[in-house]
Amino acid sequence: MRMQRFKQALLGLAGAAVAAGTLSLWGCGGSGVTVNDTAQTQPGNGWTWQLPANFPTPKVPADNPMSAAKVELGRFLFYDKRLSGNGTQSCASCHHQDKAFTDGRITAVGSTGAIHPRNSQGLANVAYHPTLTWANPSLLSLEAQMQVPLFSETPVELGVNDGNVAEILARLSGDARYPSLFAAAYPGVDAPISWANITRAIASFQRTLISGHSRYDQFLQGTVTLTESERRGLDLFNSEKAECFHCHAGFNFNDQVVHASTQVLDIPFHNTGLYNLGGTGNFPAGNQGLFELTEKPADRGRFRAASLRNVGVTAPYMHDGSMATLEEVLDFYAAGGRHITSGPNAGDGRAHPNKSDLISRIDLTTQDKADLVAFLKTLTDSDFLTNPKFSNPHAAP
Repeated sequence: MRMQRFKQALLGLAGAAVAAGTLSLWGCGGSGVTVNDTAQTQPGNGWTWQLPANFPTPKVPADNPMSAAKVELGRFLFYDKRLSGNGTQSCASCHHQDKAFTDGRITAVGSTGAIHPRNSQGLANVAYHPTLTWANPSLLSLEAQMQVPLFSETPVELGVNDGNVAEILARLSGDARYPSLFAAAYPGVDAPISWANITRAIASFQRTLISGHSRYDQFLQGTVTLTESERRGLDLFNSEKAECFHCHAGFNFNDQVVHASTQVLDIPFHNTGLYNLGGTGNFPAGNQGLFELTEKPADRGRFRAASLRNVGVTAPYMHDGSMATLEEVLDFYAAGGRHITSGPNAGDGRAHPNKSDLISRIDLTTQDKADLVAFLKTLTDSDFLTNPKFSNPHAAP
């Protein structure tokens, strides 16, 4: 009960930041309408964004302004296994830099060995995501979302609970570096080593994980040339034939975007025909999408469209990691959904009553698919995957 009140207090803090930063109500259909903002300096806090060309300024909560000291503290905390209850796992355990901050697993594994029902999502450009999980439209800030891996009980992630919440803070207080790191990030605060400040610092670090220097970005800037296959794939991607751009558009290749000048915020979720167990409309237990929160039949199987930034290194794919390769993903979309003919998940997803109108059979040749894969691999940002500013500060030089 004490832990529940503690989590509610932290969520209240994060919720206030969301309320202050959101300019309109969210919905579940359509696509976002935004206005670009090219300014990169946030007045009054001394922080200057170093953004790729054509990237807008991220939205930052008023009660958690960016600072270099806070970002550096957040990087230490993000990689620190002592932040988990049993000291075995950090945020980075499920978010590896070389995989664009995914983990390469089908589904995530928590600090106690609990198998999670969903695939770990990438953190590239997470500052621009208005929603932050596969199917929870209520988590609208990184500060609020951080409560899930910290305190989740079913399944356990980092495993913070009543029995260890004070012990974990003591671990950090007893480290030679953290008192000065917290003091620099939160000057003038009597007791800066707190769970609220841990949450704020990690969120600040995550907002700096910006990826926009792929070969595709360099192509847009005129500094590299795409191959014939990559260029054909780009044209297909943006065509009404392949229709990829409907859910994967804009600078972040998705259909949910928020930034400092967002005027209208729309948050679509989609059923792509991945499952239809026995023709009942069901998805596997624990992976029913928005339905698990709303209990509305029309929300069964609806999930957020992921950004395609760095998609070449973030396999496996889909919310449950059930597709191993980009080729398999393209075959799925070309078929207009997935027909599973045997086993416990048997059913024709192509016939799911909630399937998006955007998902229909596409006549893609073998060459078309190869060209699309070639283009998608141009979205890999090698600099992002190796940038020392995002790396583990605890590792030996």
